[in-house]
Amino acid sequence: MKTYLEKNHLEQRKWHVVDADGAVLGRLAVQVANILRGRNKPIFSPHMDTGDFVVVINAEKIKVTGKKETDKEFMSYSGWKGGEKYTTVERVRAKHPEKLITLAVRGMVPKNRLGRVLMTKLKVYKGGQHPHSAQQPANLVLAK
Repeated sequence: MKTYLEKNHLEQRKWHVVDADGAVLGRLAVQVANILRGRNKPIFSPHMDTGDFVVVINAEKIKVTGKKETDKEFMSYSGWKGGEKYTTVERVRAKHPEKLITLAVRGMVPKNRLGRVLMTKLKVYKGGQHPHSAQQPANLVLAK
């Protein structure tokens, strides 16, 4: 018996809209990462990009549990000596709420060329509006 491998057909890609209002950050990120990878499809293959596009709206209304709002820190490094900077979830939410979801999903996709391609299919917006209505995205209700 031969193993079936799906060809990478771009016309099979769908668009999904996810409302992050009141959703928990980690749980939302897992489900979004699985859709980006295509793990919800029978043609899933770990080395191929078989996933769909995901548009996340209301990024500023996402919840984090416990004391993560003040205690969790994101580190960035400039490459220079003493160039480490730490910011809390509170500060990131105030300046760039889209970054919270993007960083959480990025940590859940492969750390290679495939992961970088998958991240281009994620669109995150802080308000309730998005410019992708021409693609006719379907509303996706995620498990809470």
